[in-house]
Amino acid sequence: MVFADPGEARARAQGVLDSDPTPWHASVAHQVIGIWQRDWGDMRIALHHLRRARDLAARAQAPDREGDILATLGVALVHSGRTRQGLEALERGVAVSTGHTRARVLFRRAYASWVLGRHREALEDVRRAIPVLRQADDVIWTARALTLRATVHLALGAVDRAEADFTAAHAQWDTTGQEHDKADVVESRGLAAFRSGDIPLALRLLDEAEERYAKLGTPSFMLYIRRCEVLMAAGLAPEALAEADTAIGALDGIGGQSTRKAELLLVAARAARLAGDPHTAIARAALAVRLFAGQRRSWWETHARLVLIESRVAAGRRSGRLVADAAAVAERLASFGAPAAPEASLLAGRIALSLGWTADAERHLAVAARSRHSGPPLARMTGWAAQALRARAAGSGRGVLEACRRGLDVLDDHRMTLGASELRARATEQGAELAALAQRASLDSGSPRRLLMWSERWRATVLSTPPTRPPADPALLGNLTAFREIAARAEEARSDGRPIPVLEREQRRLEREIRSRTLHMRGDAPGDGDRFEPGRLLERLGEVRLVELAVLDGRVQVLLCGQGRVRRFEAGLLADAETEAEHVQAGLRRLAHPGAEARLPVVEAMGRRLEELLLGPAAAQLGSGPVVVVPPSRLHRVPWALLPSLRERVLSVSPSASSWLRAHETEPPPGGRHVLVRGPGLATGGAEVPELADRYGRPTLLEHEDARVPRVLEELDGAALAHIAAHGTFRADSPLFSALRMADGPLIVHDFERLDRSPYRIILSSCDTARLASVGADELLGLVTALLPLGTAGVLASSAPVNDHAVVPLMLALHKGLSAGLSLAEALRDARASLPGDALHQATGWAFTAFGAA
Repeated sequence: MVFADPGEARARAQGVLDSDPTPWHASVAHQVIGIWQRDWGDMRIALHHLRRARDLAARAQAPDREGDILATLGVALVHSGRTRQGLEALERGVAVSTGHTRARVLFRRAYASWVLGRHREALEDVRRAIPVLRQADDVIWTARALTLRATVHLALGAVDRAEADFTAAHAQWDTTGQEHDKADVVESRGLAAFRSGDIPLALRLLDEAEERYAKLGTPSFMLYIRRCEVLMAAGLAPEALAEADTAIGALDGIGGQSTRKAELLLVAARAARLAGDPHTAIARAALAVRLFAGQRRSWWETHARLVLIESRVAAGRRSGRLVADAAAVAERLASFGAPAAPEASLLAGRIALSLGWTADAERHLAVAARSRHSGPPLARMTGWAAQALRARAAGSGRGVLEACRRGLDVLDDHRMTLGASELRARATEQGAELAALAQRASLDSGSPRRLLMWSERWRATVLSTPPTRPPADPALLGNLTAFREIAARAEEARSDGRPIPVLEREQRRLEREIRSRTLHMRGDAPGDGDRFEPGRLLERLGEVRLVELAVLDGRVQVLLCGQGRVRRFEAGLLADAETEAEHVQAGLRRLAHPGAEARLPVVEAMGRRLEELLLGPAAAQLGSGPVVVVPPSRLHRVPWALLPSLRERVLSVSPSASSWLRAHETEPPPGGRHVLVRGPGLATGGAEVPELADRYGRPTLLEHEDARVPRVLEELDGAALAHIAAHGTFRADSPLFSALRMADGPLIVHDFERLDRSPYRIILSSCDTARLASVGADELLGLVTALLPLGTAGVLASSAPVNDHAVVPLMLALHKGLSAGLSLAEALRDARASLPGDALHQATGWAFTAFGAA
């Protein structure tokens, strides 16, 4: 009962102890309480009850009873870090028990071997136990043994064998009432899905397991470890680190298993390293190494040493000692049959290359490169990264490009299995090294066209295909509606100066639920077969000049495309440009308020400095026609119209040359329907909207109570032009919850992703609507990038705070140009020129950017 209804089992066991039981019955009751405390409570209390149970069984002269308890005690001792004592108890249990009971003891010893990383010993004990358990028709213990064997297969990389055992175990569990065991197998199947590369399924199964554990009141720290692994693979390392640290705190709070604490420290170290915090990673990994060593868990200790070396390298350390350490770890992992062995060999090769030890590097990289043809996607990418580094060391630019192409193709296929745009964007981080190697080889080849092609190869890939449309999931729709209502009430309470914590907690809970459900979506688009071709871009540009900015070794490379050719210019350092862009943003914030006129020359000087850093000598080669700027994601907040050479020309911005091409070739929808939306709370009340309604004759006008999210989405779908005057909020912590404020609450990015086709042109006339989060290798998440893959060819939005009153004349002038047949970029240029020359209106014009090509 302890794994079917843990709370009830514990209560009944205590009832037995309160009833003056016989030694035999008392031994059972103490064992049940010991199991409960071992798995979900305090290890000290667990050991006290299990030792008492052992002594009572001996007094009852029941060898099988004593052997069963010794097995339970042995597992508890191993989990408490007393490995030698635990293994001795398990050996004694095997010796004193017989037949069916001995098979159960062998299962527990196999489990302890798995915890210790002794996988071959675990498989041998399970092999001996399963036939006996089956012959005894012991469904529960047979299912447990199959589940354990599957888990061991996973640790050794044998995913197909694991799946077969999980399937067999699942069929047996369905005939029992063992709810905790059922949750455990769902959790394990989530791990199997992850190992086979199916991240959405893994997240769904792990969330289902968590719900099952919550109903039983039995926390699973192994679940936290596994979910952290999946989150890291999905590019969500900061979340994995936070979850691991929270779990460590909870485990310490109950005096739980020291084995699980060591594993949580290891996963926290990996997450910290991936999150760019090598010093935290070093501290967590070093502690994990010490704990694993004390627990005599060599398999785990070796994995922790790998993370420790990786973290030291990330912190800037390079030495021959680290090469030797990484090589020793690789050799040890290979002897264990661990899938991480190629990763360690790649690390040894990288460090050796950085020291100029080419012969040593070649030896280690050749071993790592063997993994490129088999295994899950990230393992194959490790192999292709090693092959690319081998080619670079050998001076073969062609070999570098071929290896990078093959590796990124693997990641492309993996990325397209992900339905959520957030996961697609974050997954690209895995390809950053390959993309950088290819760009460097292209630069060395002296071919700007090749550099352009590789710059595009891994830029804004999340926009290359429409996101998977969220399913018609009643629970998801209900959560979105509830989120809107709660968020509106919480915002109203905050604006009244009386924030209500219970509303804010419920809003965060609903955000987690919505995000969780969207991350479960599988990709439904085929692999990206529409490869970027520089020749096609040059044909479509005509008189337009496209300026793509690539960053290599921290310096901006300007690729000027037009007149049938691609030219390269070298500009300044990216770090300097980012700093200057932040200063410009601060200046525009000041200019959005009256009385800051003295700051205008300062901001203009910043614009000149930005031009030097970002365009360099290319600024003098732009000609007189329209310009499209394709910046890297880290420069998305630059107000490009502030740069002197761009200030008075037709200017648009695109996340990639590929997305500009798609926008350029997108046809407007039939009917030419216009939609005007006015949200609540604007300083001017959205004063431009009534005037625009008169100008356009009979547009769809949504304001006051009509401006509710369901109605707004219905009207936006397939519109030719949409103008939304509504407060925008950007969420840096969760960019897909960035929102426009409607009458019934926030209209978020997740809502826009439900559109069949977003408006052909959309104008967002309020503050910060063009703010985006830079994630992955070179990806952007936010309102603007949610619209571009859904059929929108042009967006106008602001990347800085703006003065609501100054926006009105800008918008009216903009729509005048649109009514005359101009594009968004042309109309914005003319609208800026028509504004008064004071600082307030000039800053407002600079803050807005036209994205796309409509």
